Amino acid sequence: MDQITSAPTSAPAPTSASPALAPALAKDDPARFINRELSWLDFNFRVVGEARNPRHPLLERLRFVSISASNLDEFYSVRVAGLIGQERAGVLERSADGLTPAQQLIAINARARQLIDAQQSAFTELRSLLAGAGLLICTSAELTSDDAAFLDSYFMERVFPVLTPLAVDPAHPFPFIPNMGLVMALSLARDDDRGQMSALIPLPAQIERFVRLQGGEGPIRFIMLEELVAMNMGRLFPGFTVQSTGLFRVIRDTDVEFEEEAEDLVRSYETALKRRRRGGAIQLTIASDMPADLRELVIDAIEAPAGEIYTESGVIGLVDVKQLIVDDRPDLLFPPYTPRFPERIRDFAGDCFAAIRAKDILVHHPFESFDVVVQFLRQAAMDPAVVAIKQTLYRTSRDSPIVKALIEAAEAGKSVTAMVELRARFDEEANIRLSRALEAAGVQVVFGFVGLKTHAKVSYVVRREASTLRAYVHFGTGNYHPITARIYTDLSFFTCDPAMTRDAARLFNYMTGYARPEAMEQLGFSPLTTRKTLAALVDAEIANAKSGKPSGIWLKMNSLVDDRLIDQLYEASQAGVHISIIVRGICCLRPGVPGMSDNIKVKSIVGRFLEHARVYAFADGHTLPSREAKVFISSADWMARNMDMRVETLVPIHNPTVHAQILDQIMVVNLRDDAQSSIMQPDGTWVRVTPGDPAASAHDYFMTNPSLSGRGSALHGGIAAERPKPKYKRRVD
Repeated sequence: MDQITSAPTSAPAPTSASPALAPALAKDDPARFINRELSWLDFNFRVVGEARNPRHPLLERLRFVSISASNLDEFYSVRVAGLIGQERAGVLERSADGLTPAQQLIAINARARQLIDAQQSAFTELRSLLAGAGLLICTSAELTSDDAAFLDSYFMERVFPVLTPLAVDPAHPFPFIPNMGLVMALSLARDDDRGQMSALIPLPAQIERFVRLQGGEGPIRFIMLEELVAMNMGRLFPGFTVQSTGLFRVIRDTDVEFEEEAEDLVRSYETALKRRRRGGAIQLTIASDMPADLRELVIDAIEAPAGEIYTESGVIGLVDVKQLIVDDRPDLLFPPYTPRFPERIRDFAGDCFAAIRAKDILVHHPFESFDVVVQFLRQAAMDPAVVAIKQTLYRTSRDSPIVKALIEAAEAGKSVTAMVELRARFDEEANIRLSRALEAAGVQVVFGFVGLKTHAKVSYVVRREASTLRAYVHFGTGNYHPITARIYTDLSFFTCDPAMTRDAARLFNYMTGYARPEAMEQLGFSPLTTRKTLAALVDAEIANAKSGKPSGIWLKMNSLVDDRLIDQLYEASQAGVHISIIVRGICCLRPGVPGMSDNIKVKSIVGRFLEHARVYAFADGHTLPSREAKVFISSADWMARNMDMRVETLVPIHNPTVHAQILDQIMVVNLRDDAQSSIMQPDGTWVRVTPGDPAASAHDYFMTNPSLSGRGSALHGGIAAERPKPKYKRRVD
């Protein structure tokens, strides 16, 4: 195996021994947990690792650099901002792994610096490889006369009108620099009297950071915006000579605060979003070549925490390198992939309701098209037999076909309710806009609980059939977002099972009217029953193991953080329950620690698609995978917020075909993956799996295999070995 990183993912409290050195950890030892923030940083090391993966095309490798840089920006503006706020407030409460906010910040800064260095190193390597492949970033010295003529026109037409040069002197105080603001600082001298002046040129995000040069059949060439601006200083500051320059970039606190008792939650959020734009500085990055006098000017004005000021010799704002990903070099991109439309729906001439009535349907995104979800709601909007639609909206696209379908349904006279979550981070403004559009069309818009985020993904449709009403429901693990559905692996489950649809109706009543259900027939939901249900399922596996019955737990999620559930998994491991966990991002559990978690294995898959589906399987007295196992899909990760502070769903899967598709296919294939997998070690480090020959890639497998419903296949050594097709009975309504 190839080592990804040798640095531990947690900095234990000073009095604690490193768990890598201890044979076992006490039940109350905080070192049994890995720090949440450092685990998140390690996930982004795995993302940067894909930038060096030779299996990926060059521009896709560049995309991983941009993604990791974007992730780090958000991390600082939200998570680090929160810790800085705690430190300033004198908070001494320790995290589950035993660190105070101040200690966490020290550990985060050291690890983040390593991550930034890894990002810059990866970009430097890719820049050289891309140049060899015919995609270059040029300097002004490398421009031809034709380039100079083109850039002269480009600057005056597209850049000059947008730039705002700003003098900085007693009459012109240092201006406010917005979040993610990239700025050129300058030291100038007047030509007539050599008087000195400092100035700033903010580089607006509305202007492309990488300007593509014109060219024929030769290489694709770019020049960076800051270099273009430097070439035109005479136009921006006529009568001055530039003595020195340097770039800097600011990240600000973007957390939103609001009054819990605000009478109008929308108005409260509109005000809070304006405050976000002026949040305090959390991180300041300064170009290493910026002269000392300019550096002091910037540092004094920005007032970033002393420990959050970085100097950078590479490209500041690496998130912008995504602009180099051009469509006219398909040889440097992943081959195009068109998701399949589910054959089950085609079998019924596109009639979603008829297909669902015949049998429950599972759709595996992005390998199967998200269009089926859109079609389900469009059909509901157009069908005269449909009388009501209820829909949750956490994140969606700007021109969402889901929103359009809801508007069409309301305009057609149907009863339409939209549960819109205003606190979907960084989508608050978009959700306010769409809620206004929905209300204008006659949709009943509800903003849910003040103290809880609504993160559940549910569509509920009521249709008049013969002399009765039948309900149909869609449960998802991902958002109703057709764009992210192309790159996120998620599950969509459609059913008209009466118990499940009654539970969905109860859940909507809870979300819209605070009507706490007396009982649910099938569905688990947060904040009331998800934690209790999962705890009972783990306890049952512990009891089975202790009584000598088969036991086992398979989990797939984005993040594993909740300390109570982690301790319960440790207890299960000690009882002899074998636990396999696929976690994409944060994992605060330590696997393989002698005497504590010997029977727990943790892996992470990072590749072409972003793993987003949540699947939870419990052996229930059988050997996994088993058709008798208890299988659930969920919108909830194993985090305290998902258990106790959000509205989430935990959906049991009873239909044999869907059960087999999730357990025997999706989970088995993911557990067999060795092409994009890393294995977590007891000390928190991650080791990249050496692929077999041939490599077993879960993503490639699901892209190249046709519809798998009802097959029950598994990967063995990278090759799909088909089991006999199970003879499941067709459900009769």
